Amino acid sequence: MLSTYRNLHIVDAARQLRHERKYHPSNTMKRFVKIAIVTLVTLLLWNMPSEWFGIQNLTVVQQRIIAIFAFATLMWILEIVSSWATSVAIIVLMLLFCTDSGIAPMVNEDAVGKLLSYKAVMATFADPVIMLFIGGFVLAIAATKTGLDAQLAKVLLKPFGSRSESVLLGFLMITGLFSMFVSNTATAAMMLTFLTPVFRQLPPEGKGRIALALSIPVAANLGGMGTPIGTPPNTIALKYLNDPEGLNLGLGFGQWMMFMVPLVFLLLLISWRVLLLMFPFTQKTIELKIDGGMKKDTHSYIVIVTFFVTVALWLLDSVTGINSYTVAMIPFMVFALTGVINKRDLEQINWSVIWMVAGGFALGYGLNASGLAANAVESIPFGEFSPLLILLLGGAICYMLSNFISNSATAALLMPILAIVCGAMGDKLAPIGGTPTVLIGVAIAASSAMVLPISTPPNALAYATNLVEQKDMSKIGLLMGVISMVFGFGLVYLMGTFHII
Repeated sequence: MLSTYRNLHIVDAARQLRHERKYHPSNTMKRFVKIAIVTLVTLLLWNMPSEWFGIQNLTVVQQRIIAIFAFATLMWILEIVSSWATSVAIIVLMLLFCTDSGIAPMVNEDAVGKLLSYKAVMATFADPVIMLFIGGFVLAIAATKTGLDAQLAKVLLKPFGSRSESVLLGFLMITGLFSMFVSNTATAAMMLTFLTPVFRQLPPEGKGRIALALSIPVAANLGGMGTPIGTPPNTIALKYLNDPEGLNLGLGFGQWMMFMVPLVFLLLLISWRVLLLMFPFTQKTIELKIDGGMKKDTHSYIVIVTFFVTVALWLLDSVTGINSYTVAMIPFMVFALTGVINKRDLEQINWSVIWMVAGGFALGYGLNASGLAANAVESIPFGEFSPLLILLLGGAICYMLSNFISNSATAALLMPILAIVCGAMGDKLAPIGGTPTVLIGVAIAASSAMVLPISTPPNALAYATNLVEQKDMSKIGLLMGVISMVFGFGLVYLMGTFHII
């Protein structure tokens, strides 16, 4: 989706920054050591005596899934390869060694225990949640292609006037709003382009430029909390909350927005005041001049109508009876039939995120279908744990990991485990509102992690402008991350205790 913005040096610089961090020649020895660690740990868990795990009735297949889970965790944390590549490896390893279509001598069910269905493992790539991702990507591609996003930005920024403080608030609010429905990476790239003419009007020695540059990643990260499609952790949480074989809550798109959108706008207002306090403007007024706009053709009008109809259907899912996954396919169909998008546009879908999420779903399926989850629950006294401790510990782990690795990878690792743990605790979680409080809390923690340039793509884009120093990003990222989790956890706790979720 960022191909639209490839003329921007900041996008290329951000990509180069991430690539060099991973593959710089000086890191060759470090990569070798990391690979050795992953290999050693995986083989150790794969081959060690099953009684060492302390899990009752552990089968060979279940032990292999533990080893694959450890492999995935280390690969994602150490970032030896891209996150999506690790997910592909997860799926292939499970197919070869844990399913009824694996290597014949390795998958004798009498010897290794209950096997997984190869069809079910492969079907994780066609999970309804994946369709929701694709629908969101297609909407974003069409909006960018027709210029609808730029036109909306121009129209929505205009009411904020020319006072410097108000312009900053405008960038925060519009970026936050866009990132609820459009990839936060694409949103950040687009909004940073609109800052270029603004920067020309500000004195280089002032801190106003820093405030504006930081407002984009902060708003993009926080805004993603607002909808189920705003960021992958939200969608992953929704999968486990609505799983027919699990919680089966039927939590809809509109219900999610009902309590998360007010939280997002409250956090954006707080971040506005924090940015002004830390990086005050020396120039009091700014004239906004944004070039570009929407094309005036049939395709553009089709996109406008389809966009708003889709959002309306998402919000009214409890009335229409059409769930958000099905609604997500409607714009795909309309744009394909009318020629708004073509086969080249499909290449802009962020398939790496989809593969990343599918690998996490495959892990979750393996934990449950193999019986490993049930065995672990029986062997570990989760019922004795404090409900509040589960909530805080899950959020803290997610926050720390998400600052260093993909928040999608973090959510994919933690969500299935927490769903199992919370299920095992039963009514013990009632004081904090049950499993939904924990899973939504983890999704909030994932979006709150924005301390480093590598924490999120919007952070990397802002850092690549050379207008932001890492220390400034860390200060605002840490402060807003803590504030976000305090308010977010407080909200879901209150809604859980009052049984609103």
